[in-house]
Amino acid sequence: MIYKKLSYLRIVCMVMAVILLIGCADKTRQTPKPDTGQQDQEEEEKPAPSKDSPQESAQKPDLPEALDGVEGQEPSLQVFIQEENTTQEMKLEDYIKNVVAGEIKNDWPDEAIKAQAIIARTFVLNFIDEKGHSKHGKAHISTDIEEAQAWNPQDVNQKIEKAVEDTRGQVMVYDGKYAQGWFHSNAAGMTATAKEGLNYKKDNPPYIKVVESPDDSPEIPDDEKDWEYWVSKDKVIEALNSMGKEIKDFGSVTIGEKGESGRAITLSFEDTKVSAPDFRIAIGSTEMKSTLLDLAELQGDQVIFKGRGYGHGVGMSQWGAYTMAMDGKKAEDIISHYFSGVSIVKVWE
Repeated sequence: MIYKKLSYLRIVCMVMAVILLIGCADKTRQTPKPDTGQQDQEEEEKPAPSKDSPQESAQKPDLPEALDGVEGQEPSLQVFIQEENTTQEMKLEDYIKNVVAGEIKNDWPDEAIKAQAIIARTFVLNFIDEKGHSKHGKAHISTDIEEAQAWNPQDVNQKIEKAVEDTRGQVMVYDGKYAQGWFHSNAAGMTATAKEGLNYKKDNPPYIKVVESPDDSPEIPDDEKDWEYWVSKDKVIEALNSMGKEIKDFGSVTIGEKGESGRAITLSFEDTKVSAPDFRIAIGSTEMKSTLLDLAELQGDQVIFKGRGYGHGVGMSQWGAYTMAMDGKKAEDIISHYFSGVSIVKVWE
């Protein structure tokens, strides 16, 4: 009887020992399953990326093939200097300094200048990626304002140099490709789509939308807020002929279709209908400052245009960027306001 009791106790002890061993093994297992809450908690505890840093998670585009550069390293450019009729080789960031000084005032808020630097860098890389080279010889890009961006080495100062250095290598990217680096002076409160403001022939990029723009700084010149342009009928006919319209006279001028932002898409010179953005370029974009027109009419042998803002209205408004920077917004905030859904990535150190 005693022997049976001892045997029973021995069996019970063995079973308990096995249970304890299994429990210890479960506690010492290190790798959670992929669908456990532990992994989710670890993901949540990772620090969020800084808003001040470029988004490293976005896909970085390759350098344009025409540059023949090394990925991750700053490339060199062949730049046709129109003012000197020469081609010079220079580092891309040196080119950007001279462009930014030509496109934005060098005493503006730092974050507005930084936004301009990111856009300028994106513009040249997208230009070379799409076209391969300038229309001027074998250069990659030129200082010809009709082809590319403005150029003003004389106005490069410490603020320009710091803004370019602080954004070194940073570009706007959408869907793994360089975005279109469009900008203008003053949107007069509302930006335009690419088709509306530029008569863009391709599909409107998804990141270019009509957005409100804070173009309300008292520093904006009066002739950029509201302007008038009087031009002779003869000069208008000359501009229309340069656009391929065979016209010798017209008896009226009217604004035709308007776009989402209120800009004129078409103009009619009696029976001749033309693209308003194309006509603005033909007649002179510094005189007919925008296509955000309030009036277009013939008065005797003169045509009068009245409008608001300055520039095509697509992408970043520089005066809007000025106001946002004065209000404490960062360059990334400015760009994300005007270019919906783009990422800012660093393509070289």
